[in-house]
Amino acid sequence: MSDWLLNLPVLWMAVVVFAAIYLLAASIYWVVTRLAVNDRARAFKALSPGMLPPLGILFALLVGFIAVEVWNNFDKAKVAVASEASALRAVVLLAGNLPEEQKTRIYALIDRHIEEAINKEWPAMARQRATLSTLRANALIEALHDVLTLKPADDSQRTAQPEMVKALQTALEARRQRIVVSQSAVGTVKWAGILLQGLCTLVAIAMVHSDNRLTCAIALTLFATGIALSLLLIAAYSRPFTGEISVRPDLLRQVMTSGATP
Repeated sequence: MSDWLLNLPVLWMAVVVFAAIYLLAASIYWVVTRLAVNDRARAFKALSPGMLPPLGILFALLVGFIAVEVWNNFDKAKVAVASEASALRAVVLLAGNLPEEQKTRIYALIDRHIEEAINKEWPAMARQRATLSTLRANALIEALHDVLTLKPADDSQRTAQPEMVKALQTALEARRQRIVVSQSAVGTVKWAGILLQGLCTLVAIAMVHSDNRLTCAIALTLFATGIALSLLLIAAYSRPFTGEISVRPDLLRQVMTSGATP
């Protein structure tokens, strides 16, 4: 689905999706009712109404399978950001046991990582251009190196050092996870499958009710509304870091120390 549509506010996305599906339904209504004369009318009426439930069920199954995948990816993105923020917060708290110079440097590196994530990684993830090869967590790697080379001076530092290493590794893994999840999207084949199944069902509804135009219009409108709503829900959540409904770096912002003791 086009980037410009996915970046619209949800209200305007709904307007576009519903308008497009209603226009499609109206076109089907106009074509079928114009063709439903003489032999074609009898042929349309010969279609069994029993076809409609299986077609509707197939459409619902397609929507259900794709929706589950989309929402699972969205949840993975939220978990990854929450895990990263939690791990960075743990590093900030544990750094309080270090000497002032090392503590200040760790704080600065954590802040730098978060600023780069917000200003560089999030826009890249929104455009699905973030990759592990192009975006490197230099600040976190520096922090991990500093902690590994630290020579503990007392028991508190000896206890904090391995915990900080573990937390930094967790943050790095969570960051990798959110970048990987940012590449997830509903493929062209899946969108085509939903639209084609919806189109077939709309055509079948129009043919079955072609002898009663009012009934045909009502049935088409009802099913078109269901199609539009399904497409809207999938589109709004299809890319975890794109659009109005997206995973934002608010939790990471809360971890920033700005050089102050937490």
